Amino acid sequence: MDEERFEELVSEALDLIPQQLAEAIDNVVVLVDARHDEEPDLLGLYHGIALTERDSHYAGSLPDTITVYRDAILDICESEEDVVHEVAVTVIHEIAHYFGIEEDRLHELGWG
Repeated sequence: MDEERFEELVSEALDLIPQQLAEAIDNVVVLVDARHDEEPDLLGLYHGIALTERDSHYAGSLPDTITVYRDAILDICESEEDVVHEVAVTVIHEIAHYFGIEEDRLHELGWG
């Protein structure tokens, strides 16, 4: 799968987020990268301060980032349908971290 198609899938996954939640997302940039340097099997990463942890010192901060790792996802998928699913799960998983949902709870909800 080429980079452009993969980025389209990330965009489509973002469109799956209910409007009410999407409107609550602020100061977040979603990126696509080939692979995480230190953890090459990592599918996605939220880097920032979760909404539940922000205080008055957050004002003026650089945007939080969500990075989706293309090659790691492609490595575990056998078909485009698998990629579509895994990208959606990864994007929603990382957005959940933005909202302060922890790893254990995401696994309980089926988004692990």
